[in-house]
Amino acid sequence: MITVASLTRTYGAFTAVDDITFTAEAGRVTGFLGPNGAGKSTTMRIMVGLTPATSGTAHINGQRFSDLPNPGLEVGVLLDASAQHAGRTGREILTVAQRMMGLPARRVDEMLELVSLTPDEAGRRVRHYSLGMRQRLGIATALLGDPGVLILDEPANGLDPAGIRWMRDLLRGYADQGGTVLLSSHLLHEIEVIADDLVVIGQGRIVAQGTKAELLRAAGTLVRTHDAPRLATALTASGLSVVPSTTTGGTDALRVDADPELVGKVAQQAGIALAELRAADGAGLEEMFLELTADTQREGAVA
Repeated sequence: MITVASLTRTYGAFTAVDDITFTAEAGRVTGFLGPNGAGKSTTMRIMVGLTPATSGTAHINGQRFSDLPNPGLEVGVLLDASAQHAGRTGREILTVAQRMMGLPARRVDEMLELVSLTPDEAGRRVRHYSLGMRQRLGIATALLGDPGVLILDEPANGLDPAGIRWMRDLLRGYADQGGTVLLSSHLLHEIEVIADDLVVIGQGRIVAQGTKAELLRAAGTLVRTHDAPRLATALTASGLSVVPSTTTGGTDALRVDADPELVGKVAQQAGIALAELRAADGAGLEEMFLELTADTQREGAVA
């Protein structure tokens, strides 16, 4: 289990992480989402002791990462697949980690087989690896100590569709066997497929959290009409909260904090024809994410 409580990290006058609290439970995959610069990577670096917190705590199974006697046996970490030693071979990188953790040598071959790196690939220097191969090696290193917790930042980056499917199945099986997975990714569809719980962060603060089903169910109603401004006026006059839908590619759709029956009734009373009316959860995670973080987008910023 990962427990984050009132976590804050400031850099001078800038607050990168602002008093966030959440839990990633054992046996579940927790998706950690947010736009660029939201604070995801900073939070994960604090969890694994690479960045000190200004205040608050981040505990793994009740302990700080720095207090774990042999961290690799309890926490598998992949924050940057490109940070591996480019002059070593994949096998050498795993062997160094295996020896540091005090594991039997056979674990190296077991991990290479698990992540589908061939003997020839394992013998190459990492500078000759593709990004996808580096991701596989990073996942192998994270899993080497058979930890109960995984903290992964963009692990699907550079993987082809078959590799993404492989990673999804691997992490789903890991959680189903009781492991804790905290997964950050910009591939929202992959998060939607695999995640049990979601934590959404924007400008350093949590803007939503809960089970995936709860958050999508609370998304309201999506309605489309050729007279969106007049419908928005009618809905607002009825006391309903209305915002433009951000993922439809046009200006004719609205997202309404009400059930479809009520939205349809207001439209009928106003004499407005509708082209589409449905529960917004059908729009999926992408639309929910963009709605929740519409005011916190900082494209190009460092997370």
